[in-house]
Amino acid sequence: MNSFAGVVAACALAGAVTVGATLRLAPGTTEKSRAVPVIATEEYGKRLLAQTQELLGPDVADPKLRYINSRLSCGSCHLGTGAEAGTLSLPDAVLHYPRFAARAGATATIEDRINECMQRSMNGRPLPKNSPQMIAMAAYIRSLQDQQAAGAATSPKVKEPPAFKAPKRAADLEAGKKILEKKCAACHQADGSGLLAEANPIHGYVFPPLWGPDSFNTGAGMHRVLTAAKFIKARMPLGRPDLTDDEAFDVAGYVNSQPRPEMAHLELDYPDKRTKPVDTGYGPFADSFPLKQHQFGPFAPIEAYYKSTSKTR
Repeated sequence: MNSFAGVVAACALAGAVTVGATLRLAPGTTEKSRAVPVIATEEYGKRLLAQTQELLGPDVADPKLRYINSRLSCGSCHLGTGAEAGTLSLPDAVLHYPRFAARAGATATIEDRINECMQRSMNGRPLPKNSPQMIAMAAYIRSLQDQQAAGAATSPKVKEPPAFKAPKRAADLEAGKKILEKKCAACHQADGSGLLAEANPIHGYVFPPLWGPDSFNTGAGMHRVLTAAKFIKARMPLGRPDLTDDEAFDVAGYVNSQPRPEMAHLELDYPDKRTKPVDTGYGPFADSFPLKQHQFGPFAPIEAYYKSTSKTR
């Protein structure tokens, strides 16, 4: 009987440690709200990043869990569920938060950043900050930083091409189409529709759609040409990135010229319009450059304008 009691006690202790280790709650969370389901673990957070569409997508059986309207996973951009070193890797993400976020015009936490991705990159709605899904995702991302710090000496070096440098011209959309057909279509298809993993769309994509209803919306960071080009230059084609700056720039312009879900109320972004990135594809702006130039460049004149005006403030 004593040995049985010892096993029970050990299991209870292990459970408490496992749950407690994951509940690094958002700032402002009270002691009263600490009671959360046991599923809010780092492992569940990893599954949410890897299988976002299966757990939170539009095909989930429970309507209350349909938080995203796309069939992407977070891993579509954050390769290796964010653990893979390089562009859009997540281990260092927590080091940058909390911080002032110009797009919101307020201080943002890592939980706020997750919800920005939920609403923009995943074309969905925000997770409640005390939900097991949010707690688990934030816990997993924090665990990546801990793992990186512990293995810093033995971590492999990042192998990526030289950083992207924007050409001093507008993106050539026709050239971008040809590059997509030559170097991207084998995975993402010539029509940008991606490659489903199975006939049932709940299982998402082996290679994600680049535009269309299942892709990121017009408020996403990837809908900025310079942001997209940086990612494409660093990571694509997957496993053997070899595009030049011009090719990455043109194909990013072509992808972002295609139809995708529209995010509402984008005019509210960047309360201080002077802080808006020059390649933001929607107005209003604090300058008189045309919308098309903000979308596809050339960006150097816009950057020069803001640099000159900042000196006079």
